[in-house]
Amino acid sequence: MIITKLTFLTFFCILLILSIIILYASKKRLKTNEALIFKIMCYSNLIALILQYAISQVSYYYDYVPKTVSDLLIKSYIFMLVFFGLLLLCYLIDLIAKNSKPLNLFIGFVYELLSIVIFFLPLDIYIDNKKQIYYSYGLANDYASMLSLFASSAIFLLMFFNINKLKKRKVVPIITYLTLCFICFMIQLEHPEIVIICFVESFLCFIMYHSIENPDMRLIEKLNIAKDEAEKANRAKSDFLSSMSHEIRTPLNAIAGLSEDILTYKNQVPKQVKEDCEDIIEASNTLLEIVGNILNISKIESNKLDIVQEPYRFSKEITNLVKINKTRIGEKPIKLEIEIAEDLPYELIGDKVHIKEIVNNLLSNAIKYTEEGSVFLRVKCINKDNKCNLFISVEDTGRGIKKEYINRLFEKFDRLDIDKKTTIEGTGLGLAITKKLVNMMGGTINVSSVYGKGSIFVVNIAQGISKMTKPEEEKVIVPKENEIDYSKKRILVVDDNLLNLKVANRALSDLKLKIDEVTSGAEALKKVKENKYDVILLDIMMPEMNGEETLVELKKIQGFNTPVIAVTADALEGAKEKYLKEGFDQYVAKPFSRDQIKEKLDRVFTKDSK
Repeated sequence: MIITKLTFLTFFCILLILSIIILYASKKRLKTNEALIFKIMCYSNLIALILQYAISQVSYYYDYVPKTVSDLLIKSYIFMLVFFGLLLLCYLIDLIAKNSKPLNLFIGFVYELLSIVIFFLPLDIYIDNKKQIYYSYGLANDYASMLSLFASSAIFLLMFFNINKLKKRKVVPIITYLTLCFICFMIQLEHPEIVIICFVESFLCFIMYHSIENPDMRLIEKLNIAKDEAEKANRAKSDFLSSMSHEIRTPLNAIAGLSEDILTYKNQVPKQVKEDCEDIIEASNTLLEIVGNILNISKIESNKLDIVQEPYRFSKEITNLVKINKTRIGEKPIKLEIEIAEDLPYELIGDKVHIKEIVNNLLSNAIKYTEEGSVFLRVKCINKDNKCNLFISVEDTGRGIKKEYINRLFEKFDRLDIDKKTTIEGTGLGLAITKKLVNMMGGTINVSSVYGKGSIFVVNIAQGISKMTKPEEEKVIVPKENEIDYSKKRILVVDDNLLNLKVANRALSDLKLKIDEVTSGAEALKKVKENKYDVILLDIMMPEMNGEETLVELKKIQGFNTPVIAVTADALEGAKEKYLKEGFDQYVAKPFSRDQIKEKLDRVFTKDSK
């Protein structure tokens, strides 16, 4: 069965497989069924090579070696060849099927029972000393060939019917092996003394180690799979949070809007009802803040939050922000003050949205934990080389922070006041988000606090300078809000939710507008063709034809130039920019207040797009 002239090649393959086994054992590797099977394949091939080398040596002294010994060596060799085919079949099954271990154990058990029969079948030896030819034949050989053919056929069929499940780099080595096995078979038909199948097995182990089963590559592959799964989980989480945000904001629009409407009746409703409505609005705002913070931290952690550099008027934005935060004080005896440096540039370049979010988080946090006294916002700057180094500090006379808690202050979901069983609501995300945003902008944030007396937070962020002073062309008189006569304006409100239509109607009632209402995009198109409107409030999320599709159709109407305000529960970062880019004149997020909707209308009619 063995041609003795191949002894050198046998020795070389032994060294090759030994080196693979040593390298494989020396590296950290994944504990998978595939790795275990590959390891056994290498050892199986090594044993077969050693047996082949032993048989080649026996062939020189055939007359002096007992036939039982030579037969046992050859049958063991044949058995190892069949065993290798079984291992490759199990390896492929493991690549294709999940939880394949029970199946492989069953196949292995049955196949090995069949293979053991080789040791009980007759074996004949052909030897030609002149030509130095020595090989086996007979029933044991034929039976082993049949088992090997079965394994090879099973491997081929499994690959053929599962080609889409297998990666190319995992299929190529196996196809190469089957091709070489076929060539070996054809060679043996003409020259039965040339048996090189064992070398083909060594070659397969070699290319598998450097392609499929290299420990380093497997670890990288595992990391990539884990990364993909994490990204999918992050996308699913983001989609869920986005959907949750939308679903929460829609009913909140009715809750907050109708509660605000009740407050307009002032002395016409009992004092208790008025107080309850104020509490409902405050609770709605808290819930909105919680949802917003969860969305923000999710975006930051999934690296989907971008820092956008654009010109903005810092002083104007922060002043408006302070006005909004004053409403959060409620009936607390707190004085909210602001001081902005006189040398602050008129227009900066930076991320307006996130700068405002940082300041807003610090202000809301200070107001939340201050029962009486003051909250002081100071803004100072150092201007140099077209850069403005902003120093934003928020100082309060609140409860302060214990020294041992300072290091935990910026950790997400950490509520430092939890031991006090406080009734203050929140998720503990505000300061964590603030810290992350400051870091993303290359800034720093520091805190100093005395427990029981108050705290001071200082943020340092560098911004670009767009304009140091207000340009002359911008020094024009803008029409005052009370100069707009809304009683002569006609508005179309489009929303598929009747409760939201009611809220919008109540929010607009003080302006004495003439209001038309429709519940679909198709009805809106019909109304616009029949009437002239000064402005349209258009809901985005509607069945059949959403707000964006409706706007496209509106713009197709000849002579249409009516301002359209997008009204949506989509309040994710970048939503405003998205809708303005799509052609809407303004954007308002649900839930909106009377003041917010009036502000948008004022901007539409004064052509202020900011």
